[in-house]
Amino acid sequence: METQTRDVVSGQWLAEAVRCNLVGPKLRILDTSWHLPELKRDPKAEFAQRHIPGSLFFDIVECCDHSAAYDLMLPTSSHFSQYVGDLGIGNDTHVVVYDTSEYGSHIAPRVWWMFRMFGHTRVSVLDGGWKNWLLDGHLVTAESCVPEPTEFRAAANLSWVKSCEDVLENVGTRQVQVVDSRPVGRFRGTEPEPRDDTLPGHFPGAINIPFTTFMDANGKMLETEGLSKVFREAGVDPGQPLWTTCSSGVTACQVVLAAHLLGHPGACVYDGSWTEWFKRASPELIISEAEGKKV
Repeated sequence: METQTRDVVSGQWLAEAVRCNLVGPKLRILDTSWHLPELKRDPKAEFAQRHIPGSLFFDIVECCDHSAAYDLMLPTSSHFSQYVGDLGIGNDTHVVVYDTSEYGSHIAPRVWWMFRMFGHTRVSVLDGGWKNWLLDGHLVTAESCVPEPTEFRAAANLSWVKSCEDVLENVGTRQVQVVDSRPVGRFRGTEPEPRDDTLPGHFPGAINIPFTTFMDANGKMLETEGLSKVFREAGVDPGQPLWTTCSSGVTACQVVLAAHLLGHPGACVYDGSWTEWFKRASPELIISEAEGKKV
């Protein structure tokens, strides 16, 4: 087994780790699944039925700021430390994250980014996620395991987190590239947002790169050349300051991961994303092709 932590690991690598009984205090596997309500999927129930052997469930709804006005906002350092410590994750644990979305990866890059933002670099995304784990015929189980809680000490890098005020200032200065990872229709304002109280559209200066663009047809991350091409064709230089946004700060992290894999760590996330922007921004700062766009 390799000792160096890669940001993306293959199913074959993880299957070998499982086969060699390496899952434990030094290697934790997390199912990070979360689904939009319209899909009517219960990720906890699905996890209880079958999951990667030795994996634990990471509930992003539990590990967030419950006092925030918007969904899935970052937890405090103490909340994150307590939550992941209870999962048996210490500062020297290698964490592998995956999810069960149809895309291959959906929530997992967000949790990857959360660990990194809280100072933990020993974290990897399972390439292709659960979807490809099944396609490749790797082992699954319904057996649950109970980890022994340990201490995790977070060291948050809050410079990676951008606020509505930061984005508003940048709309005026255009100093930083901002990539919006939502589907094209929602970005343009021609397809609905998943939340009834939020209309689609985008803020001035945002550049649309749907998060699925960084994955191949099977849901695995593109190779370096492919990732570079995606950024290049969108007119984005990942080597320059880069902020990312989406609906609620989740798929934005796929853009962060893609830039990171190209050797450009440190892309920032607008945590409130479009959900916050739509509720707080002036009407002229909401760009939409839809007719009658006001609520």
